[in-house]
Amino acid sequence: VQLQESGPGLVKPSQTLSVTCTVSGASIATDGHAWTWVRQPPGKGLERIGTILSGGDTYYSVSLKNRALISRDRSNNQIFLLLSSVTPEDTAVYYCTRYSGLQRTYDYWGRGTQVTVSS
Repeated sequence: VQLQESGPGLVKPSQTLSVTCTVSGASIATDGHAWTWVRQPPGKGLERIGTILSGGDTYYSVSLKNRALISRDRSNNQIFLLLSSVTPEDTAVYYCTRYSGLQRTYDYWGRGTQVTVSS
């Protein structure tokens, strides 16, 4: 299973950040798995943004639920994250990860994509 994030690299303040996770080796619609976006700002720990379940339901962190939107394209096996009204505090490495309900762990991670918010 491989996860590959891609993003714009640089986004201006107040704009919308858009990152994509392309999954290979597993279907994003397979029962028992959930797909989560996580980010790590410079010098800080990991922060969960939100999750999309195999059935399509989505859940978001309280701090980001008003700005984040996670969706998917089953035909292309991709997960998307939109984060609106970004500020420099949204500068981070954005990761896509898979949660295994059977193993109760995040068993696969992408390498991450750096997104910098700056004018």
